Amino acid sequence: MPKITWRAGTLLAPLPPALISSGTLDHPNVMTAAWTGIIASDPALTYVSIRPSRYSHEIISKTKEFVINVPNLALAKATDYCGVKSGRNTDKFKVCNLTAGKCEKVSAPQITEAPISLECKVIDIKTFGTHDMFLAEIVAVDVDDKYINKSGALDLQKADLIAYAHGFYYTLGRKLGKFGFSVEKKKTVKRRKI
Repeated sequence: MPKITWRAGTLLAPLPPALISSGTLDHPNVMTAAWTGIIASDPALTYVSIRPSRYSHEIISKTKEFVINVPNLALAKATDYCGVKSGRNTDKFKVCNLTAGKCEKVSAPQITEAPISLECKVIDIKTFGTHDMFLAEIVAVDVDDKYINKSGALDLQKADLIAYAHGFYYTLGRKLGKFGFSVEKKKTVKRRKI
């Protein structure tokens, strides 16, 4: 069956519906953004793309700091709300019962209820059409210890993270295999000769 060609668009999915927190502990702000991701691993670089009309854009442009909070199923309703309402006239932390927590490396608050929070310092701002891309270095990663397994790794199944695709929120599915599973050699059991 042939593919149908559509006009150019943003049909890359699923994406993390990240809760982007900014401001200060006394005056926290949060917005939802799906336009975020990793740019490089060493140094750890990320980005978030935000329309210039957004309140978060104004704050992050001034402070040059933000936190990417990765939400789970328990934060799904708050994630949607923070993508619909503006922080200019709504205290979204208060309305959504979110807790602004202190970060180690940035003044912007993290959301303590989020399983993962990436503390970010802006290193550049690029304008691309409808959005400005805030390029940032990840200066610290905060992980809720209740989602760390016995071997010290993040247990993604337990964290119950959510995804965003084409206007809808989803829970993540089952684990299929680790990176490289397609070429991994099967372990053979050596049998002793009797």
